[in-house]
Amino acid sequence: MKIGIGSTNLAKIEAVQRVFSENDEIISVRVPSGVSDQPFSDEETIEGAIQRAKKALETTNADLGIGLEGGVTETPYGLMLCNWGALYSKTDHSPIIAGGARILLPDEISERLRTGEELGPIMDDYCMRENIRHHEGAIGIFTNGLITRGEMFSHVVRMLKGQFIYRMNG
Repeated sequence: MKIGIGSTNLAKIEAVQRVFSENDEIISVRVPSGVSDQPFSDEETIEGAIQRAKKALETTNADLGIGLEGGVTETPYGLMLCNWGALYSKTDHSPIIAGGARILLPDEISERLRTGEELGPIMDDYCMRENIRHHEGAIGIFTNGLITRGEMFSHVVRMLKGQFIYRMNG
């Protein structure tokens, strides 16, 4: 099967590779999410995942298109990290959607996000390293490495794949 992923982010590519077979051809392609660089709600993050999945399917002419999007969302308890995925197939024109883990972000990170900064550069600054988003991500930093960004997105991709198989067999 040919699978297009709407991202060139290493953690997202790794997540898809973990879930699908070695025999599947995975093609990563840079596509626009159609949302802000820092999605700031579940709805915006879901929309970003849907747009990435659609564009990946169209751009790669694959059997499946997968979009994965990370964002943040306000709650009564503070700003939380959120992540969503979407899957489109050539044969089914409605998206399959799944969401993943959430954690409360520290106030010092939340304050910067609320002023319009993006999480990736904030995390690089916070950790004094580069490209945190391509590796463990904020989830990896704030869970002390127990869950990485790739693992978090792998969980979402498993839910997408499971729903896809269910639809195909249902």
